Amino acid sequence: QVQLVESGGGLVQAGGSLSLSCTASGIGGVFSISLMAWYRQAPGKQRELVAAITRGGSTNYADSVKGRFTISRDNAKKTVYLQMNSLKPEDTAVYYCNVETITTNVYWGQGTQVTVSS
Repeated sequence: QVQLVESGGGLVQAGGSLSLSCTASGIGGVFSISLMAWYRQAPGKQRELVAAITRGGSTNYADSVKGRFTISRDNAKKTVYLQMNSLKPEDTAVYYCNVETITTNVYWGQGTQVTVSS
């Protein structure tokens, strides 16, 4: 059974920092995961890509978070991280971990709330 367990998130003042992590289990060997990513969904808005990272370490960021957020991963631990700095109220959303395997199966975490107060 595949499971993505997220941790981190919470409430922070504007300008502050938070760190998210997501660990995958039940997916298979350490080479089974290709792409890992974070998405977010704010109330009344569509889910959007925040950042993604390939198994080789190539990254992609939404323009709105470039220079403020950093995605990283530990392949051996099947874990993806998101370091969020200089947070803004508009970063408030539920953040979801997303994992794609080499067989193109896609899995989602349960979501974790990030709230940035002004």
